[in-house]
Amino acid sequence: MDFGLNGWQPANFFSQPELESYLREQVLRHPNITSFVPATVSGMTQDAAQITLAVTTSENSLKHISAPWLIACDGASSFTRRSLGIEWKSLGYDHDWLVVDVRTRPGHTLGNATLQVCDPDRLTTYVATKDPGRRWEFRLLPGETREMMLDPERILSLIDPWTPRGTCEIVRAAVYQFHAATAQSWREGRILIAGDAAHQTPPFLGQGMNTVMRDAVNLAWKLPLVINGVCSEKLLDSYQAERQAHAEDLIEWAVSIGRLMEHMADVELAQREGRTPPQTPGGLKAAGYGQGRGQPPLKSGVIIAEQVSEQGATGHLFAQPVVRDAAGRECRLDDLLGEDFALVGRTAASVQLTPANRSLFQSIGGRIIQIDGLSVVRGRFDRIFNDADVVLVRPDRYIFGHSDQNHDANGLVAALTHQLTLQEPR
Repeated sequence: MDFGLNGWQPANFFSQPELESYLREQVLRHPNITSFVPATVSGMTQDAAQITLAVTTSENSLKHISAPWLIACDGASSFTRRSLGIEWKSLGYDHDWLVVDVRTRPGHTLGNATLQVCDPDRLTTYVATKDPGRRWEFRLLPGETREMMLDPERILSLIDPWTPRGTCEIVRAAVYQFHAATAQSWREGRILIAGDAAHQTPPFLGQGMNTVMRDAVNLAWKLPLVINGVCSEKLLDSYQAERQAHAEDLIEWAVSIGRLMEHMADVELAQREGRTPPQTPGGLKAAGYGQGRGQPPLKSGVIIAEQVSEQGATGHLFAQPVVRDAAGRECRLDDLLGEDFALVGRTAASVQLTPANRSLFQSIGGRIIQIDGLSVVRGRFDRIFNDADVVLVRPDRYIFGHSDQNHDANGLVAALTHQLTLQEPR
């Protein structure tokens, strides 16, 4: 399937190092970004107005860099998190795995399907990334060390059952401890942590980098509202409230897949040895791929929390079809919603606002559209329109809320502006 609920291909396999290289190139070229590469942060202080970093640059000179806010996306061993004394909350999975990236050569016998191999002799994941790339993840056995696993001959012996020698080139090999954990705190004053500094997941769902990007998108619409004086900094308290629970849900799904692999390996081992296979532990039957689960919803933060449910719309991503307007122009619905908030109604009458609410909504960049003049070319409108006349969508395309017996368009805008902690106009 090449068209998902969000209007794009629902799943993509790619080389993460290649994407990261591209992103870094774009950052280094951006006229509004000053980069220090390489550089090491050795200290930080903050007061009521700013955060100041002590940075040692590649010329071995010490610089002090100040800014109103710091987003520390400095990896699993985050200096920032450790400096702030923030502890991990363990979600119950810590295992060492050997990760091997290769580049295929003519004559290889490697398939294009991603596989979770529940072999009792060694759990293995095989990922068919963008050609010519392939990846394996081999779980270490008791007694195996990092040094043993990084021996080139050992690596080749693990790959031998998959493809003849000489048909792939090892690009990278490393031993990682797959963690399942989130940081206890994601904000300390003017410092916010994100990415692997805030959460770590086993890779079984392929959600590590996706979770990092969701952190960035969450902050990307909130920080400008605070920096520009539209909202108070209390808005940033919603960052952890939204992102931690969402990340933990995805991490727990990934852990369930890891445990399901272990269970299936135990079943095969018992059958091999003539023993009665163990019963499937509760909860694992819903793990794995193809179970029909989408992303978990946001459960708190800048949303109408009482509307949130697994089957509902609020807290979930807003569906995006390709649409055609009355003039025959085709586009994705996001192009009509704009980059900020959007009030989307079935008809013009459903999105009528009082002058005061219209002014408030416009002050945060809100856009008002109706769908009755649009026809769907591909995909579908969100199913919430079967029950509701109007939906309020956030800049990150999560649904803030929808009309019900307690909320019409004006009620939605009033609830949003209250939760955003809008500042008085200066």
